[in-house]
Amino acid sequence: MKSNELRKTRRLRRKRGIRKRIRGTSDFPRLTVFRSSKHIYAQIIDDDRGVTLAEASSVGKALRGQLSGGGNIAAATTVGTALAEAAKSKGVERVRFDRNGYRFHGRLKALAEAVREAGVRC
Repeated sequence: MKSNELRKTRRLRRKRGIRKRIRGTSDFPRLTVFRSSKHIYAQIIDDDRGVTLAEASSVGKALRGQLSGGGNIAAATTVGTALAEAAKSKGVERVRFDRNGYRFHGRLKALAEAVREAGVRC
């Protein structure tokens, strides 16, 4: 197995373990993050109803012009702030953070801190 395939397989295994423990409800929706080398995507999901309540990404129309690049900490902070604003407009004040198998550092940590600073507890 090549190193990229092995890395992805390990992340997906960690993701399954995390998803066994974290489930989004109407009271505590799940904030999940996906990152690629060039962009970062985040969404808030109510798993009980199967509905995405809010989303933000570095490729979305609202943020595309503001960012110099989508794969850095500054972009993750901007995406986190935009996501928190969208969540608060929908009445979401608390979420459960789903790191999606990624380590909690760098862009993931910057996004989570931006969401917290904008007023959404996670």
